[in-house]
Amino acid sequence: MPNRRRPADPAPTIRPMTAADAEPAGAAIMADGWGDRGSWFAYVAATSSVHGFVAEAADGAIVGTAVAAIHGPVAWIGTIWVQTLFRGHGLGGVLTDIAIDAAERDGCVTQLLVATDAGRPLYERRGFEVQTWYRTMEAPGRSGQPPATVRAFAPADLASMIALDREATAEDRSVALRTFSQPGSARVLAAEDGDATGASAVRGFVVRAPWGGGATVARTVDDAITLLHARLVAAGPERTVRCGIVLDNEAGSAALEADGWNEAWRAPRLIRGAPLPWTPTMLWGQFNHAMG
Repeated sequence: MPNRRRPADPAPTIRPMTAADAEPAGAAIMADGWGDRGSWFAYVAATSSVHGFVAEAADGAIVGTAVAAIHGPVAWIGTIWVQTLFRGHGLGGVLTDIAIDAAERDGCVTQLLVATDAGRPLYERRGFEVQTWYRTMEAPGRSGQPPATVRAFAPADLASMIALDREATAEDRSVALRTFSQPGSARVLAAEDGDATGASAVRGFVVRAPWGGGATVARTVDDAITLLHARLVAAGPERTVRCGIVLDNEAGSAALEADGWNEAWRAPRLIRGAPLPWTPTMLWGQFNHAMG
């Protein structure tokens, strides 16, 4: 018979996540059916602008997590997880409140998150409202040559990428962009009059994170389709490529469907606090749903 939490067991202790927690937290959340979060937790624990928390049971086992990723005045609340045997006792709400408190202490006037069906009522009780829905689209990779205007990241691109990203998200994601933008993990769509070193402004980019997510920003629908075509060719016919857009981007949805993309699933994006002056039509992919 599986172990069960007894009502008399002490409540878990909640504390900041450390580097030593990344592996056991990743193993615990994977064992509970959430997928691989090990590299995500390693980034959380190593990054000062991201606050991670764990709930630790009396025997030292990690049975809950929460993350607040700080992007200037905006925070993403995510990876609110409670181990199955510890659910139903309010631990998820406590972890959520601790993450929100950390964001507010850092001056974040807006909090964002992507909700599961199970978690959405918990967030709505805390003042989160549905802002829009993410549509995860997918398509098989392709043979051929990538567009000539899409090239590997160069350090001179970074300032333009940060500015373009801020226009799209209304967030300051410069820490993540600096961390993950390398020639092997990032591609940029260069302006047609740009020089070979990337010193001029870029029209779009894809930045891959170690856990597989890819923040994708493009100024226009045509720019996005060009970037995504480069991803399809890089993946090849044996692999499937995904991107994430929001319902607000009707022109983008039409362009993707015309290009052979199909919706795989969707999830609500919730907001709490000050309205966000973002440009959703410029967003075509996320690092993950816990940090945008």
